[in-house]
Amino acid sequence: MRIAVDLTKCQGYANCVMEAPELFDLDDETSKATVLVDDVPKRSADEARQAVASCPVHAITLGE
Repeated sequence: MRIAVDLTKCQGYANCVMEAPELFDLDDETSKATVLVDDVPKRSADEARQAVASCPVHAITLGE
């Protein structure tokens, strides 16, 4: 599973960071979400889905 963040939509609310801090961080320069992993570990799949659901601007997507 892979995570993609649409930086044109991201507003830096950091909900994803709160839901899955091992998968997301905020970029120091842009204050927008950045993905910390290339592939989501199976143990973190639920957290990734929660992060997607928590994004108020729907900037995060999951794919295979």
